[in-house]
Amino acid sequence: MARFHFLVRLAAAGLCGCLTMLDLRWAAAEAYRVDSVHSSVMFRIKHLNTSFAWGRFNEISGTVDLDGADGSLDVEVQVDSIDTKDAKRDQHLKGPDFFSAKQFPTISFKSTKVTKTDEAAYDVEGTLTLHGVSRPITVRLERTGMNPGLMGGRILGVAGEFRIKRSDYRMRFMLAGLSDEVLVIVSLECAAK
Repeated sequence: MARFHFLVRLAAAGLCGCLTMLDLRWAAAEAYRVDSVHSSVMFRIKHLNTSFAWGRFNEISGTVDLDGADGSLDVEVQVDSIDTKDAKRDQHLKGPDFFSAKQFPTISFKSTKVTKTDEAAYDVEGTLTLHGVSRPITVRLERTGMNPGLMGGRILGVAGEFRIKRSDYRMRFMLAGLSDEVLVIVSLECAAK
């Protein structure tokens, strides 16, 4: 009897594993829309070569399809949504010394090539456009989860980080006081379209 229960449990585990794999393959090939409420684009910059200052952008949109035949990632951030927990600093950052939000209202990344490097990792090559300058970069992304959504459908999570030099994007104000290198951290939750 014990052997029978063991075989039943083994068969059930195998069936669940197969169904999960089929389900994930089916879901992974879908296109997903970025959920701005549950996504984050944050940045970190060194202040006076002493401590790190952090900020984020609150309005994010785009689409993600990492496992499709022509994988793609297209993300756009509204510069005016910058948030460093200080309204006066935010206004300065939106101005001509930094982001020039009126002239350049968005920051965007558009992929040109997606390479799956592991079961849940991708190298995404593309163009980052910031402050009117477009430059090629590669972002390593990790699929952080894939599950049923609370309102039906599927949700996908991806995250990664990369570094840029702000001087490469014609943002040279106060290079002696603020580091040229900026760490950008991205975490996207996306819902199936």
